Amino acid sequence: MSGRLRPGLEQAAIWLVLLLLIVIGASLSEAFLRPAYLANMLRQAAPVGIAAIGVTLVMVRGGVDLSVGAIVSASAVCAAALMDGDATRLPLALLASCALGAALGAFNGVLVASSPVSPFILTLGTAIVFYGGTQIVTGGTAKGAIAPGFREFFNHRLGGVLPLLALAFVLLALLGVALQRRTPFGRSLYLVGSSPAAARLCGLPIGRITVLVYACSGLFAALGGLALLARSGVSGSLAASGYEFDVLAAVVLGGTAFQGGRGGIGGTVAGVLILTVAFNLVNVVGLHYHAQLIVKGVVIVLASAIYRRIGATSGVSA
Repeated sequence: MSGRLRPGLEQAAIWLVLLLLIVIGASLSEAFLRPAYLANMLRQAAPVGIAAIGVTLVMVRGGVDLSVGAIVSASAVCAAALMDGDATRLPLALLASCALGAALGAFNGVLVASSPVSPFILTLGTAIVFYGGTQIVTGGTAKGAIAPGFREFFNHRLGGVLPLLALAFVLLALLGVALQRRTPFGRSLYLVGSSPAAARLCGLPIGRITVLVYACSGLFAALGGLALLARSGVSGSLAASGYEFDVLAAVVLGGTAFQGGRGGIGGTVAGVLILTVAFNLVNVVGLHYHAQLIVKGVVIVLASAIYRRIGATSGVSA
């Protein structure tokens, strides 16, 4: 059968690649057979994975968001600064952090909607601005203090196995899938991404949709910042520097095209987990950090080739 690879087959293929990596890991270390170890990898994936949910929605719409790492860092710093070691300030800190992320994302959306400049260039520019602003506010050092009980709550393991942070990642991914598949907004992203002209003829408010989807990306980036804070306790101004590359790698690996109108959050979750398993594999082997980066890049390339080959042998050509 000719034509584009069906989304269901493509997503099934990427999950098969993830399973293959876990099997390889199990052959190298029995740790990969332990539920607690697998759940811990899910916890490790949470900050990047949560941020990648919003970027997936942006890319389905046909955009890109390179400021996601900067927003993760800014939101984490905002939350830590407002908590300042006081548990009673926790609700304010969480709300302000999410509001900051959504506002920065909406700012990106306004720029993209009102300018003919590529979203790639625009969000690259705002990333530099956001990083610079965070550096000015913090003086380049960690700011604030985590409220007592914050990290302990999210790192608590249900049944001694599943960390609550990993569960939060799963629930947010399911929320993103529901937003993508079950709402008019989510469905409109595919039409705008695949054919802006057709979307305009259908009367869709493309500018409003653009601002809203970038605000969603900023909100999920802020939630990723809170996840980073819960996982590591780091609130530095460059805590998430480089996250944008991991996020984009996971989203593209999961089958979401830069051209828009194609992909989804299910594939992105698999892409994030592939990157996490790959990182754990090279740690098990005991490679130097710089060698780990090389292996990680090779895994991305090979995984992309393998899952597309799996889809093609299922009877559909890419």
